[in-house]
Amino acid sequence: MSTMFGARAPFYKLQGCGNDFVALDNRVLRLPEALMAEWARRICPRAFGVGADGLFFLDHPAVGTDADYRWHFFNADGSRAEMCGNASRCAGRLAFALGLAGARQRLATDAGVIAIEVLPESGQVKVQLTTPKDIALGARLRVLDRETEVHFVNTGVPHAVIFVDDVRAVDVAAMGRAVRFHEHFAPAGANANFVQVLDSRSTLVRTYERGVEGETLACGTGVSAVLVVASALGRTGERVENTTSGGEILVTSLENGSVFLQGAAELTFTGELNIPALGLPLPAAQG
Repeated sequence: MSTMFGARAPFYKLQGCGNDFVALDNRVLRLPEALMAEWARRICPRAFGVGADGLFFLDHPAVGTDADYRWHFFNADGSRAEMCGNASRCAGRLAFALGLAGARQRLATDAGVIAIEVLPESGQVKVQLTTPKDIALGARLRVLDRETEVHFVNTGVPHAVIFVDDVRAVDVAAMGRAVRFHEHFAPAGANANFVQVLDSRSTLVRTYERGVEGETLACGTGVSAVLVVASALGRTGERVENTTSGGEILVTSLENGSVFLQGAAELTFTGELNIPALGLPLPAAQG
């Protein structure tokens, strides 16, 4: 299939519990990986671009990969991320809609191959995340001149988890940034999740995300990190309904040692990018 460059390029807009993404079908577009980060930086801003928390390109799987397809995922600032839970659910929904994969599918991410199940009748998508790693509980860190207990786990990307009495009272912008850039997590940094446990089966969660550099309405790998930490500490059971900043519920569960994430994912609209207006770079031969 030939490269599809011209004045315009089709795109898809999706959201998973308020976490929104732009998607491009790179099987058709064939944009070189070297240009993808700049496309993300120009397309994701809400005032000058389409507006999104991140952007992903769907692509053919690498030869020998046990996957139906792969993606290239970028945060809004153009940084490439190993994994994003809500974006992977949106990718699964779009891949199913495009006929790229069936209801049960495997997606190759930078964190590894993950299993996805699309439940079209309910609008829900369930993802089996990569195995949690680097779990570290009970670190005492100085955050904004106050000693704070911070837990850590990597659920595809690094996450700090902090338990609070009232999540609505947390200054997520200030405290989240302080945790995200804390020297303890250097050089990669960490996403910061603030959690209020309501009972053994429900939590309220607010997340400051790397790459977005602010609070997002939901974070799939974030609520998954919350489950891993909270269940390890005996604060919750192994299936939890997490209410996010956007008011949506993401269900996390531990099943046979694996972490699953389930919630709504919707294709909200399609459109065409005006390549010259956005200043999107093209391969030299096409520019």
